[in-house]
Amino acid sequence: MTTYHINQAGFAENAQFIVSPNFDDRALHTGCADTAPATEDGISLIVIHNISLPPSQYGGNGIIELFTNQLNPDEHPYYAQIHTFKVSAHFLIRRDGALIQFVSCLNRAWHAGVSNWQGRERCNDFSVGIELEGSDFEAFEAVQYQTLNNLITAIRKAYPIQSIVGHSDIAPGRKTDPGPYFDWQQVTR
Repeated sequence: MTTYHINQAGFAENAQFIVSPNFDDRALHTGCADTAPATEDGISLIVIHNISLPPSQYGGNGIIELFTNQLNPDEHPYYAQIHTFKVSAHFLIRRDGALIQFVSCLNRAWHAGVSNWQGRERCNDFSVGIELEGSDFEAFEAVQYQTLNNLITAIRKAYPIQSIVGHSDIAPGRKTDPGPYFDWQQVTR
């Protein structure tokens, strides 16, 4: 199994890198109008998601095309609804365990949306977003948990992670992922 190391530039060595334009500089949200550039100390949360494009179909390029603003609205009816979304995540773990990185951990990926964790809003400011190729309707693969745990270990070595949560934990009522088939007992916390 591949081990990962997050380098000083915020990239996981041994991961495939595909550039997403959907990111910006991190800012620490202090609860007031002003924000300051984040340091590594500002990264304290890991948010786990699931995604499949088209919905409940795996292995295609839909996720990559969405995160790189290249999704063709004519390829699938669902794509017509989402092709203008400007979203990303730091990482994607495919069904076969392959790891793709889209955004440096030092930058803010656009994965959480309107969110709150322990009284802190705007979770994108202080989190790393990890997407697992999957859905709310079936189990994830054992190899995905292996890659996820190796990645979590690497992220924890690089940043002072305090919590690992699901998208549903930071956006309850709005989001359901990683879903009922995600087995939290298999996650290194």
